[in-house]
Amino acid sequence: MTKFIRRHALPPLAVLIVVLAAACGSSSSNGGASNTSGSTGSTGAQLSQTTLSGSGSTFQDPFDEAVFRDFTSEAQPNVTVNYNPVGSGQGQTDLAGGVTDFAGSDSLVKDADKSSFKGSFLYIPIASAPITISFNVNGVDKLTLSASTLAKIFSTSIKTWDDSAIKADNPGVDLPSTSITVVHRSDGSGTTSNFTSYLAAAAPSDWTLGSDKTVAWASSTVGAEGNPAVASKIKGTDGAIGYVDFADATQAGLKFASIKNSAGSVVAPTLDGATAAMASATVTADVTVSPMNAPGADAYPITSPTYLIVYSTQSNHAKGLAVKALLEYVLGPGQQKATALDFAPLPDALLAKAKAQVDKIQVP
Repeated sequence: MTKFIRRHALPPLAVLIVVLAAACGSSSSNGGASNTSGSTGSTGAQLSQTTLSGSGSTFQDPFDEAVFRDFTSEAQPNVTVNYNPVGSGQGQTDLAGGVTDFAGSDSLVKDADKSSFKGSFLYIPIASAPITISFNVNGVDKLTLSASTLAKIFSTSIKTWDDSAIKADNPGVDLPSTSITVVHRSDGSGTTSNFTSYLAAAAPSDWTLGSDKTVAWASSTVGAEGNPAVASKIKGTDGAIGYVDFADATQAGLKFASIKNSAGSVVAPTLDGATAAMASATVTADVTVSPMNAPGADAYPITSPTYLIVYSTQSNHAKGLAVKALLEYVLGPGQQKATALDFAPLPDALLAKAKAQVDKIQVP
């Protein structure tokens, strides 16, 4: 018997997702789990009662919520997984401080912060998705934006929807004189890091705020903690625009702008566009990838990969086995579930590298 509980952990928006599974689950009913019982830490070998804690990315939370739940019901009913979606920055801080067993993150750890971690760590890519440019403008259902126009909007040098730059991107569209309300993440966010990285790469002369998990937004803009809260602010504000992960934006029923990519094509935020961007991006030695402003006519240029970050040498035997089992499930059956959850599964070449990362984890 399996029970799934979701409760608020940190007011008002840091939601603690707790996946609980009773020990009465049978090892013979693994569902879609791969049968790799010959190796310790695999999804097939039943583990002892263990609790894993993670925190971080709200971007990947819809994927994590479903896949972690299925991990306990299909593969490891004795394992409990707690995940708190508090933003990539806080997730990295929690892992460095020994508060959690893994971090969810859409951004990479800064070189200056690596010394705060309790040992070396590994990036495990798990999926990707578009970062949508979601908008709410009364009477406007379709919108196209170039990188230059986007940079000017989010730096607030463009202030109304009938600005000449927006009109130039949208010939024939009746745009109102409504003031633009820019909505952004107020917490340390991988989504912010990736979005501002895109602006810095695609419109360097128009974007002057830099790229990081937080930037110095203009005082006239509106901040919200977590992707769901950004989506809610946009939905409730006429004239609003913001950047939101595809899953949360879809769930909120927001309208998305199509973006002109580096090849000059106008591309809507879709999972196919994210896959095209990931496939054309370079994978680095530490198995990270940046598909922002990726080449290719079909590439959606604001595509974000997302990672689980774990220590390469685990300090606890039971937790180490459970961490490896969880990662094996995410990179196995979890990939088959991604599309239905509004995420793009990893391309085959990157998936193979991600699995090789898991093999590197040392368990005492």
